[in-house]
Formats: sequence, structure tokens, C-alpha cells
Amino acid sequence: MAAIPEEDDGAASSITKAFAEFLLSFDSLREQLRAIILADDPRLHYPVEVDFAILLDYDADLAQLVYARPARYLRMFDDAAVWAHVIMLGDFKGNENASRKSFIHVRVNVSGSPLEFPENFPSIGKLRVKHHGILLTLKGTVIRSGMVKMMEGDRQYQCGACKGSFPVCPELEARNSIVLPPKCPSQRCAGTSFKVVEGSIIRHDYQEIKIQENTQMLDVGAIPRSVCIVLKDDLVDKAKAGDDVIVTGYLTAKWSPELKDVRCDLEPVLVANHVRTTNEQKLEIEVPNDVVIKFKQFWSDYKDTPLKGRNIILQAICPQVFGLFTVKLAVALTLIGGVQHVDASGTKIRGESHLLLVGDPGTGKSQFLKFSAKLSNRSVITTGLGSTSAGLTVTAVKDGGEWMLEAGALVLADGGLCCIDEFDSMREHDRATIHEAMEQQTISVAKAGLVTTLSTKTIVFGATNPKGQYDPNQSLSVNTTLSGPLLSRFDIVLVLLDTKNPEWDAVVSSHILAEQGESITGKNDEELTTTWPLPMLRRYIQYVKRYFKPVLTKEAENVISCYYQLQRRSAIQNAARTTVRMLESLIRLAQAHARLMFRNEVTCLDAITAILCVESSMTTSAVVDNVGNALHSNFTEFPDEEYIKQERIILEKLNSMDSFPDPATLDRPSWS
Repeated sequence: MAAIPEEDDGAASSITKAFAEFLLSFDSLREQLRAIILADDPRLHYPVEVDFAILLDYDADLAQLVYARPARYLRMFDDAAVWAHVIMLGDFKGNENASRKSFIHVRVNVSGSPLEFPENFPSIGKLRVKHHGILLTLKGTVIRSGMVKMMEGDRQYQCGACKGSFPVCPELEARNSIVLPPKCPSQRCAGTSFKVVEGSIIRHDYQEIKIQENTQMLDVGAIPRSVCIVLKDDLVDKAKAGDDVIVTGYLTAKWSPELKDVRCDLEPVLVANHVRTTNEQKLEIEVPNDVVIKFKQFWSDYKDTPLKGRNIILQAICPQVFGLFTVKLAVALTLIGGVQHVDASGTKIRGESHLLLVGDPGTGKSQFLKFSAKLSNRSVITTGLGSTSAGLTVTAVKDGGEWMLEAGALVLADGGLCCIDEFDSMREHDRATIHEAMEQQTISVAKAGLVTTLSTKTIVFGATNPKGQYDPNQSLSVNTTLSGPLLSRFDIVLVLLDTKNPEWDAVVSSHILAEQGESITGKNDEELTTTWPLPMLRRYIQYVKRYFKPVLTKEAENVISCYYQLQRRSAIQNAARTTVRMLESLIRLAQAHARLMFRNEVTCLDAITAILCVESSMTTSAVVDNVGNALHSNFTEFPDEEYIKQERIILEKLNSMDSFPDPATLDRPSWS
């Protein structure tokens, strides 16, 4: 690329004029300038968003200047925006709301332009000297958010000889210090004595954040790199810890702080011009209309046998693991979740469910964790042995003499899924820190003078081994060494015991060997009636979460209420699990099952399925005499007929309570 020569004052003025003409040539840009003119406070900094693709179509030479030397020409673009808005100000004579603004900044959005190519959109770990000084775009997750400070910016100096004034900008590379020119910039003067023009100093809001490249995009064994981002003026507080952002700016460097016995280096820094948070985009997968039609057709085909259709969807969850119907149902209900409830006082009851798998080694717990992370659009996987309370929640770090907060796993997984393997390996103190995150969905921090509350609206999926040999006669707390308050926060706790059943071992080994054969032949079937591929399953989960808000029917309320009362009476060993939280869990699971069944109404079927899931969590059952081992639960050939038997058992058990209505009055499914 050819070097761009320095221009004189006349050339600079013509370039600024060209930028101003561009801003006045498009209605969308004029509309933004019009809104700035009518804004209230003339002291604030206002943004004007410009698409780089439009600038490239309008004038390729101007776009080349902005790309090759953004530090200089973006300042001219800002001056052009002020100039353009002054020209438009003439149209607002007599309007009391109109006022002149001194600080307008052009924000360049590179979305949809050639600047999205890898050369100008590198990963953070591939930043090199060749990227210095050009317009660059980086993508990552905010892991640290600094305090907002005040920084002195441009100031006017007056020459003592010719009395002419000129602006001087602080240099970031020299820690924002002012470097005066050796002689007066004016052509007709060679003066070397300058003084600051009183009242000419412009001050800016200033914030530093640190972004880290997404771990999902890294190669195997690579360590995620991070880079410091400088935000100024209207960009301040645009992103918080845990946000996924796309930042456009230019790469420069600054000297690291002087510390004793530490070498002073130049650190790469990106001075941001445009910041776009992508949380919403990441959480919402686009579901095309033809895919929605496929979903509706699928349920239309299984209208008479809906549970058979549900089981086809469940079989797509972790297909490499044979059977484990109960676990796959629990994973589906946990990922889908219920509906968040907010009462009149503003108190929130979470809609997200939590799941804990307790099982012997080799029962497939980690397989379910990893597959669930693939199904969720935003996920963090960690192990208990390598996690501390600070790493899970939030930690305070000192950077250059200033304390900052760094987001942990639960904050980074906000709005998604946090998988914690080897849950029992965590220290008791570290496990206690996630109590608030699981129930209130916030993390309150009071560290190093930083007092704040962070959002952790996340699903927690844990896996743990029992302490030694699992003893069915003991409670879950004793077998897992997990405290009662923590266990009560999990909606479902499934126990997977390896009982060494010869018949089961024969079936499982046959399945695994058959899977190996299928992988060689490369069998692939796109029809939803036989198998659901992973992308389709992800879309289905996102679609039902977004568009279905199930409401409980009277029959479902009666079933859930009576089961809860019965469980409270018989809770001897499971007192830690049988709390009011269990009632909320039943409601959430029933709503999740209604969503899974593509419905907006929670029926008796959903309530009884939720009860069966919770029953699987109990070591002693209040309703079903023989729950069985969740490890040996398999998909039945006729699930609808099987459900009718289970429903009859549960309703008869609940019917023994005085407050329960006659089963004949309940709304039974039409196919029963």
C-alpha cells in the first residue's frame, strides 16, 4: 500500500469539506444530525453512525484515507460532522430546542464491508505490528471493565511571537502527555515560546476494558489472549463484564506502568471508534419459516401419539449414549426451562432450571455436559478441581495501582449454560459462593472498595461422583457431601448407579459396536421423523423458548399442589430437598415439558411428567413404589400406553388425599 503524503492546510480543509458533503448527502445521516441539533445538553458528546460500505460506494479515496490512517482522518471526520450540523442549523431558526453542539463523533460501522475480511478482522491472538495504525476490528468477550475516568484532551496553545494559536493533542503512547512542537507550526513564524490559551482544554470521559478471544474459536491447546481497549466519550460504559463485543478502532501502543524490578514494555492497545455488543444476536438463532413448518408438520404427524414424537426428539440428545431416557428428558427440560414469574412487588422467581448428575465413574456424566454445551448458544465448561470461588463468580485484580473486577465463569455464562464437572472436588467455601447465583441469579460483590451486583441468569449443570460406595439408605447430602441448601437449589438430581447388570451390559455393548459400524458407513438422514440432527435440535430448543409461554391449567395445578403436600408429609430422609423450592421446580419442569411438546398450555400430562422427573431425584419415593435406577431407564416402544399406567398409579396415590378431586374429572389426553 502506497504511503499517504502529509497534506497542507488547504488540502486538509478540502478533505474535511468532502467528509461534510458525504454526511449531508444521505437522509439517514441527516436524520442523525437533526436529532443531535434538537438534543438538550450542548456539553455532551454525540455519535453519528456511518456505514463503511456506504462511504466506500460514495468515494473510495475517502474510505481509503479512513482505513489507512484512522487516527488522523477520523478527527477530520468529527470536524466535518460539526461543520455539517452547523450548516443544517440554519433550517431550525426560531426553534427553541435547537442548539449548536461542539462535540460530535463519527462512529464507523464496518458490518457488511470488505473490512470484515480476516486481514482486517484478526483474532486477538494474531495481532501483529503490521496491524498498527490501520482501521481494525476485533471480536471477544469483556473480562474486565475499568472505572470511568476524566482525561484532558485537545488544548490550544498560543505562539508568543506571532500570537497565532494551534491545537495540540496528548499522545497515548507517551501516557497522554503533551509534546509541544519544536517551533511554531505557522509558515511565517519560527517562534519557540508557547502558552496555553485559557479555557481551551477539552476533557473526555475515559475507560479501559479488556477483551478476551472466545474459547470456542480457539485451536486445541491454545491459551486465550486478551487486549486492552480504550473507550472515550459516548462509548464509555457501552459494554460490561461478560458481554460479547465487536470493537472497531485503530491499534496503537502505550508504555506499561513503571514497577520495581519489572521491565517496561510497549503494550498493544486498541483505541475504539465503534462498539457493538452481540449478546442478543448470540442468544437468538434465526429460525427460518421453512424450519418452523417442519416442526409443525412433525407434531401434526404425531398428533395421536405425542409421547412417541417427544421420544424421537429426546433420542437426538447425546445419541452416542445408549438409553438413559430419564437423563435425556431431564437435560431437555433443563435446557428449555420454564417461564420467569414477576409478581406485583417486582420479586422475580427464576425460570431457569438447574440439574445435578450424581453417578459412578463411566456412567456418561461428562458426555451429557459437553453435549449440553453444544446445544446452548452461550456456554462455559469448567471443572470443580480447577475452579475457585473467584473464578466462578468474580475477582478483584489490581492493574496499575487501580482495582478492577474480572468476570468469572457464571458471569461469562449469563443468559446461557454453565457446566461444572467434578462438582465434589470444589472446596466447601467455593461451593457456597454459587448459592446466590443459582437462586437470585445475581452475584453481589464487595471487594477492594468495589460494591456492585452482577447478573448471572444462567443454567447450572453439575456432575459429581458419590462419596465412596453409594448407600441407598442414606440421604443425598451424606452420599454426595453436598449441603442441603445447595441440593435444594437443583430442580433435578439424578443418581446413576453402576449395578453391573449382565443383561444391561450386553445391550449397551451391542449398541456401542453398532454405532462404530454406522460411523464407518456415514449414515445421514435429514427426515425429522427418524432422527434430529444437532443444528435442528438447537433451533428447536431456541424456538420453543422464544415463542411459547405456557400457562398452568386448573387440573395441572391440582396435581402439582397435591403431590407437593404428599411429599412434604413423607419427607424424612429428603428434608433438604423437600422445600418450597421443590414446588417452584415442579412448575418450571411442567412448563418446560409443555414447551417441549410444542404447546402453550400446561396439562395434566406435563404435571405428571414433572412429578416423574422429581421422583427420579428421590432416594425414597412418595408416589411411585419402584422408581428404578436412572442409568437403566430406557426408551419404551409404546410410551403413550406406558404413560397411562404411570398416570393411573400417581392419580390413585394422590386421590387418597382429601383435597384431591376425583380422577374422572381430570382433563385426560384425547389419545388415552
